[in-house]
Amino acid sequence: MFVDEVDIHVAAGHGGKGSLSFRREKFVPRGGPNGGDGGHGGSVFLVADANLNTLLNYRFQKAFEAGRGGHGEGSNRSGKSGGDIDLAVPVGTVVYERRGDDLVQIADLTETGQRVLVAKGGLGGRGNAQFATSTNRAPRRVEPGLPGEEKDLRFHLKLLADVGLVGFPNAGKSTLISRISAARPKIADYPFTTLTPNLGVVSLPGDRTFVVADVPGLIEGAHEGHGLGHRFLSHLERTKVLVHVVDVSSASGRDPLDDFEVIVRELTLFPGRDASGERLADKPAIVAANKTDALDDPSRLERLAAHLQRKRIPLYPVSAVTGDGLTPLLEAVWSEVARQRETPSTPVVE
Repeated sequence: MFVDEVDIHVAAGHGGKGSLSFRREKFVPRGGPNGGDGGHGGSVFLVADANLNTLLNYRFQKAFEAGRGGHGEGSNRSGKSGGDIDLAVPVGTVVYERRGDDLVQIADLTETGQRVLVAKGGLGGRGNAQFATSTNRAPRRVEPGLPGEEKDLRFHLKLLADVGLVGFPNAGKSTLISRISAARPKIADYPFTTLTPNLGVVSLPGDRTFVVADVPGLIEGAHEGHGLGHRFLSHLERTKVLVHVVDVSSASGRDPLDDFEVIVRELTLFPGRDASGERLADKPAIVAANKTDALDDPSRLERLAAHLQRKRIPLYPVSAVTGDGLTPLLEAVWSEVARQRETPSTPVVE
């Protein structure tokens, strides 16, 4: 099951309290204070794990607490520090903290092994030995341990992919990703066959690879939550290139030019932006005119080609079923991905 958004509660451990103690050995007339310090509370960390691709682990367990610090003891013995806990999340997880009615982003885990502190453990309290002075040789002052941080967090997973496949349901995105990669999504002849994003790695000659994401089909109004689109449009924010998969056959009963413009409009209206402030509609686009093997009216492809030529958007007629035209398409996608990788992005500072 694919889960890309969860709410959890994390609590760091409280610090242990300091000890109030004095040496009372029979032959030590001036024993003095010897209360030890309390141990520090454990902290909560998030760790990006490349082996995870869903937040399913957090669907049922919602609360996580690090260990408490032990109390200080006599003979200057400090309390044991509480154990930290590491929560593994998929690479691409964005972490928000709920502050009142607002959600504030506090972390973005984009690299494997990245470790982020989200709740700091409380400091242990000082024992009375720490307060001894030349004028106060028998202090009775100790400190309680400080409480650990508690936070309500929201995890939102945004897939890390170089290329995003977008288009109407049944445009052939799942067939295309299964043809060009090892991904094996469910494929059937009915709308919304794809209910969750699928990732696939495309390998080209010369050790060239890029990651493709097949996002569930969009419909008009997706940016407002219609269909499945709004929930998954955010997965496109990290992509470098968008490939519009357009059905040019007559099987859908829709016009391919209208299909393309509807998807562009949905991408334009979607408010999400990537780290550099780029909107989805501003990302480099390539159009794959799919199902040419079933093209019964060439004018459908010709009108789409003329429209894209005016917009200077490259068009590649393909058939995901037969494999025709896929090599030129993939080479064009690779060229754009390579160009984007060489162009450093400038994060937006708000």
